[in-house]
Amino acid sequence: MEWNIGVEMRNEYRRMELARAAMKLVRDVMLCKPGENLVITYDTCVDERVVHALTEAAYTIEAVPTVIYYPTAEGFYADPPQPVADAIAAADVWIELAYASIMHGPAYRRAVDQNGARYICATGLDTEMLVNCIGKINVDKVIELGEYFKHRLESAEDIQVLTKDGMNLRGKMGGRKVRHSGIKATEKGYPVMLTGQTSWCPIEESIEGTLVFTGAVFPPDSLGILRDKICIEFKEGRVVDVTGGSEAQIYKNWLYSFDDPNMLRLAHYSQGFNPGVTKVTGRIVEDERVFGCMEFGIGSQGVKIGGAHWSAASHSDGIVLRPTIILDGEKLEEDGVYVDPTARKICAELGIAGY
Repeated sequence: MEWNIGVEMRNEYRRMELARAAMKLVRDVMLCKPGENLVITYDTCVDERVVHALTEAAYTIEAVPTVIYYPTAEGFYADPPQPVADAIAAADVWIELAYASIMHGPAYRRAVDQNGARYICATGLDTEMLVNCIGKINVDKVIELGEYFKHRLESAEDIQVLTKDGMNLRGKMGGRKVRHSGIKATEKGYPVMLTGQTSWCPIEESIEGTLVFTGAVFPPDSLGILRDKICIEFKEGRVVDVTGGSEAQIYKNWLYSFDDPNMLRLAHYSQGFNPGVTKVTGRIVEDERVFGCMEFGIGSQGVKIGGAHWSAASHSDGIVLRPTIILDGEKLEEDGVYVDPTARKICAELGIAGY
């Protein structure tokens, strides 16, 4: 498996910026404390400069870092080798960097759901992503923006997402809670993500219309940054058709290849609002946080989303650029620009151009 992302690989590249970002992630986001066992798992597709920076940051603050390195799996969200599973089961804090993430699987559930590890999914994290998503931003202020989005979404009943590319997806919130995943790891067994994301799922059977991916998709890893849009029709929260060009056909073949009905279920909606990310790069964890984007998951639905919750053979995430979000007839965002007054105020405080 090749992972050619075009990032400068010199060892000295952004060394100081990387060191600061690594310390922010370990100390200020994952809240590692002296004496805690931090397990870092990564595979052969990961930028080792990030691994070393995180390890050194953890050791500097007197946590106990243990690093597990193993071959990149061919599939995604499968269980890792048993020694990896055993190590994360004993972790106080677990930073997953592996490109072939093991999130959603039995080993993950044992480590996080059962044993209470404070976990972050940072799959494929490289120097650029860590510097952009953590090092360059005001983490506390972005979290404030996410908390406001959480409040607005939870107060709504009807949600509609539109784009000029033909997307028109409707659903009912039905009192569902919104998971603000880009927060600090304050709670045992609560998985977090890199700063700048909220996630939720409307009442699954209420989801109707057309979802149009325009930015990036992963997996399958043969896609990444999209050259053309992928249109997915939903009826009662399930895929009924996938149309478009050659990339849409690849995606459709991949979804149906599992022969698993749960692979055709819409698992979650997500917002991306990390001001350090301004365009898709092909690194999905970064792509999910393009400022002003939305991201949708298809396949397995994790219990923390707060929906119906189910397992599937895999999970895929796709990016929608420049969406319009309408809550109970009122626009929160239009063509990728937040129009809600409170959101605009926080964006201005973040120093984001145009606000």
